[in-house]
Amino acid sequence: MNLSSNRPLNKGQLEILKLFTRDMDEADLLTIKRLIVYYLAEKATRMADEIWEEKGWTNEDMRRLIEAHMRTSGSLGKSD
Repeated sequence: MNLSSNRPLNKGQLEILKLFTRDMDEADLLTIKRLIVYYLAEKATRMADEIWEEKGWTNEDMRRLIEAHMRTSGSLGKSD
């Protein structure tokens, strides 16, 4: 992963760096990583739910989307 960039760090990135300036054991680091992942997953779910409601989709619509994806993605996800 290429982490170099010419852009300055944003406020959120600076706050996270401040958090990590103190000594931290591996368990704390892992817990913080999990919290961040959980937060981002929840945010993505909320965004998807908003789009779902906005579009007025139903479970049947989702089933059709999944089936269409399975047909176009080759053998991945196919069950016999």
